[in-house]
Amino acid sequence: MTRGGKKWALLAAVLGIAGAVVVWRMGRGDTVVPEYVFRYAENQVSDYPTALGAARFAELVEERTEGRIQILVRSEGELGAEKDVLKQMQYGGIDFARVSLAQLGEIVPELNVLQMPYLYRDAEHMWSVLESEIGDYYLGVSEKSDLIGLSWYDAGARSFYTSTKKITCLEDLQGMRIRVQESALMSDMVEAMGARAVQTAYSDVYSVLELGTVDGAENNWPSYKSMNHDEVARYYTVDEHQRIPELQIISRHTWEKLSEEDQALIRECAKESALFERELWFQAEETCRQEALAAGTEIIELSGEEKEKFRAAAEQIYEKYCGDCMDIIEEIQKKGE
Repeated sequence: MTRGGKKWALLAAVLGIAGAVVVWRMGRGDTVVPEYVFRYAENQVSDYPTALGAARFAELVEERTEGRIQILVRSEGELGAEKDVLKQMQYGGIDFARVSLAQLGEIVPELNVLQMPYLYRDAEHMWSVLESEIGDYYLGVSEKSDLIGLSWYDAGARSFYTSTKKITCLEDLQGMRIRVQESALMSDMVEAMGARAVQTAYSDVYSVLELGTVDGAENNWPSYKSMNHDEVARYYTVDEHQRIPELQIISRHTWEKLSEEDQALIRECAKESALFERELWFQAEETCRQEALAAGTEIIELSGEEKEKFRAAAEQIYEKYCGDCMDIIEEIQKKGE
């Protein structure tokens, strides 16, 4: 278990909403033979909030179907990187996954609306959007690509962190090599701010930072700490340029095997697991921030004036990715007023 993971697991136990499914099965003399055994892809470590959320989802489904449907969660990228997982799901090779909109947006460009830079004021603003008719609409848009959205997961706010040079203002970012996800939008955002985007798989971020292939990266507090990026990039600039929601999804091929009753049950369990994951995420952010501080991370807080410069620089990509839906962007922004 990674550092901080024990605390997240302990929190889950304290909340009374994580643990084994054995309680409901105790006393049963029969052996349950599942009708379905599905695979769930998760690229984070097993004690990460999203992975614990996936485990909770699997537990709920198994419990409420009395073992008739089992979901095997494969964490730590065992089933491949998110980009490859999505391709497999479109052909029914993998049943479930939790994926970032940064990756899903490459397949379903409509989803880029929800991950534009500096779109949300804070977490409360983002959830007011995702839990509205706007969120309900975008939960369903991936169906045209044979991927069924089940529930939203939290992934916090993303900020820049660097190895040798601090980012204290927009000028500091000019020319720096910054690792980003394998996403055109992410690359364009970083380059709009004056840096050089280097697309790299998540599992390789530590090594490219250590080798000096890149000068920095960007991610949230739990990812920064759980993957030990603080060991090779000790400067963390809190600009919070993006809040990228994540989705629990199911392959259409798997979905169509299920009865309407099972489909409704799957949605219900997915939404319950999302509330669980959100609570874990809230606790994990502060835990990881404090652990990073204790381990020597230097946190750079930007002034409101300086953050506005970052926002203004990144705003130029809105037209490219959301030119046909600026009315929705405006509606999202109004929810934060």
